[in-house]
Amino acid sequence: MVEGIRTGRLKSSTTETFKNEVRDLANTPRLEIEYCTGCRWLLRAGWVAQELLTTFQDELGEVALIPGSGGVFEVRIEGQVVWSRSGEGRLPELAELKRRVRDHVAPDRSLGHSDQ
Repeated sequence: MVEGIRTGRLKSSTTETFKNEVRDLANTPRLEIEYCTGCRWLLRAGWVAQELLTTFQDELGEVALIPGSGGVFEVRIEGQVVWSRSGEGRLPELAELKRRVRDHVAPDRSLGHSDQ
């Protein structure tokens, strides 16, 4: 399909599917995880990204990992800070972070045991 995009030779059904997927992504938020490379938090950021994508697969359009420095670990949705290590004084517990993300992208949704 990528080659078809480059050359402009897509079948009409493929083109419509692609347009619908792009339209869906435009209506779903981007979540960013900025992590400190010096602290070696890439694996943590990747794990958090995987968990959030799994939990919010229909609500998130994109999850980006952004290398940073100075002990940063910050989660943002559409530029709005959801979690900041500097503000909270610690790294997030996953259930706590899922609740905060849920409150932004799907406030009426239950998270099951993570809501406890």
